[in-house]
Amino acid sequence: MTLDIGVDAFERIVTDELDLLPDEMVDGLDNVVFVVEDRPEDGSLDLLGLYEGVALTERDTYGFGEMPDRIVLYREPLLAISADEDELRDEIHVTLVHEIAHYYGIDDERLHDLGWA
Repeated sequence: MTLDIGVDAFERIVTDELDLLPDEMVDGLDNVVFVVEDRPEDGSLDLLGLYEGVALTERDTYGFGEMPDRIVLYREPLLAISADEDELRDEIHVTLVHEIAHYYGIDDERLHDLGWA
C-alpha cells in the first residue's frame, strides 16, 4: 500500500528536512530552487530526485540573469518506497543530501563511497 500524503503536506516535510540539514551544506547554495513534482517526465517511479544545473566545480563565470539551478524531488516515487511518514522523512533527507551533493560537484560514485547513494 502506497503512503498517501498530499502535495501541501509533502512540501512541508521537504521544508522541514531542508531545515534539518547542516548549515555548511545549505549556506553555500546560491541561485538554487527546490521544486516538488509528482513524477519524472518519463512517468516512472524509479527516480527520487534530480539536480538540474551546472555544478560549482564545472562553472566558469556565473553572473546576473542566470536561470536558477533546480533540485527536484519526485513525490510519488518517494511515497511509493516509504512505509510511513518517518521513512518518508528519511528518504527525503537522503534525496536532498544526494541532489545538493551534485550541486557541489560530487558524482554518484563518490556518493556511493560515502554511503549516500
